[in-house]
Amino acid sequence: MPELPEVETVARGLQGSVAGRRILSVTLRKTDFIDDPMAIERELPGRRIVRVERFGKFMLLQLARQNDALDAGTETGAVASNGTPAEAIQEALLVHLGMTGNLAPHHADQPLAKHTHVTFVLDDGRELRYTDPRRFGRMAYLAGERLAAELLRFGAEPLLVAAEEFARRVRNSRARIKALLLDQRVLRGVGNIYADESLWSARIHPARAGASLKPAEAEILLHALQKILRKAIQMRGSSISDFVDAEGVEGDYQQHHRVYGREGEKCFRCGARIKRITVAGRSTHFCPSCQRASRRKSDSRAAALQKRSALRGRVKRKKAKRKEPLPTSKG
Repeated sequence: MPELPEVETVARGLQGSVAGRRILSVTLRKTDFIDDPMAIERELPGRRIVRVERFGKFMLLQLARQNDALDAGTETGAVASNGTPAEAIQEALLVHLGMTGNLAPHHADQPLAKHTHVTFVLDDGRELRYTDPRRFGRMAYLAGERLAAELLRFGAEPLLVAAEEFARRVRNSRARIKALLLDQRVLRGVGNIYADESLWSARIHPARAGASLKPAEAEILLHALQKILRKAIQMRGSSISDFVDAEGVEGDYQQHHRVYGREGEKCFRCGARIKRITVAGRSTHFCPSCQRASRRKSDSRAAALQKRSALRGRVKRKKAKRKEPLPTSKG
């Protein structure tokens, strides 16, 4: 499933290619992934696409109000950055690519690819087409309070969240840190690949409780996560199976994965074999040498009791030995 860098790559491509274009008509085919197909058919024709932005793992195609000029629409509801408050966005087409979705412009005379489910005819003669073989994505026209409520369900933007806020979000929970990174209510946009990669970089075991992290460890993890996400965006994301950007080009960041998908291979840092376990229902790759699991309190307590018991045994044996009568020589 495309994660933050992949969705950011597609959104940037669409921003450069379709922002400012007017949607003339909409053709829907299979619609089981669309919240309200009639709303899209009713609301989108005649609208200009003001801006295309990523919000977590979603794309938002911000729409100018009906009959508004492009400049007016930009002034009243533009999304300036990933940190824009939800209430600043008035109307948008929300798109989630699911596992195999693709949203890209095509020349109108180009034959429809198989599994093309939505076509938006643009005013420059091109068509913005959504294809998705597995239809695990989502598409919805949202406006006003419904749009704001949808966006407020999600957590902080990983690329913009402050270190103090990040630490508060992960250290206030007993959930495992890998699960917290994947929880879209905690952070929006992080997925399996970049959670594994950032935990390896920060030398943190994926099954550790968030509350067990020290403030310094949380700061190191955030720094690693942001660095990796920015690098992945520069390299147009990771193409593991089906992902391509809005121009049909694969990403390159998979060439730089340190643990993800490398089970049984040597760790680039210490040479130990990468292991795979399941955390939060997801395959999780880590280095057992670099990312050591912290011992549970119960285990530590048992070890301490065992150590004290052994020490008491040694003391007793020494005392007993001192009390033994000295051997006497005869004759």
